[in-house]
Amino acid sequence: MRRVLVTGGGSGIGRAIAQSFAQAGDHVTIAARRMDALEETKGDTDMTCLPLDVSDEASVKSLFDQPYDVVIANAGAGASGKVKDLSLADWNTVMAVNLTGVFLTFREALQQMQPGGRLIAVASTASLQGGSNISAYSASKHGVLGLVRSLAIEVAKGGVTCNAVCPGFVDTPMADAAVEGVVAKFGVPRDKAAAMIVGGNPMKRMINVEEVVAAVSFLASAGASSVNGHALAVSGGEI
Repeated sequence: MRRVLVTGGGSGIGRAIAQSFAQAGDHVTIAARRMDALEETKGDTDMTCLPLDVSDEASVKSLFDQPYDVVIANAGAGASGKVKDLSLADWNTVMAVNLTGVFLTFREALQQMQPGGRLIAVASTASLQGGSNISAYSASKHGVLGLVRSLAIEVAKGGVTCNAVCPGFVDTPMADAAVEGVVAKFGVPRDKAAAMIVGGNPMKRMINVEEVVAAVSFLASAGASSVNGHALAVSGGEI
């Protein structure tokens, strides 16, 4: 039985990933700020729920009383706005959660991780391209991919892999918030706002959360033992 850690496991992509690994028979630990959300994810499974501020070094360290076989750094945050209007506080918050949080999580995981271990970051298509009004988010996710690619080289000889999954807009509450933001900004109906959000995806739809889960599961599998330093885009051809 593998020991699997999922940060940001209280909702959205993290919840679906955690539930999938638990259903496969792995022992899953989920960590996030809100314990009530973690308990909803846990349901009637034997998942372990732990509080976490992924930007706080001591909080991250507290997760690693035992080694994990698979560590999925999924916790994330976003802030929209043009660079000229973006506050330093918003910039620092996004960097702390999205980039520093992945660094802290992976650094602690490597203190005990054994050969065959898997480090997986849930990044974004924003790791691979820029976008208007998402400068902080895109910069942080570009940083995540740089970290993944560099760390992959460091850990390769030890039999550990480090990869990133880069989804487009996924059908989760975070995407719903993005749609509502477009509605508020442009005064368009919700269906048109949703179409604008997925305009860059040739399939013209949001990514299903199960499609992201499948990509993560593959990278955690024995069949992906030579996949290292890779950015796996789940974007319908956008990337």
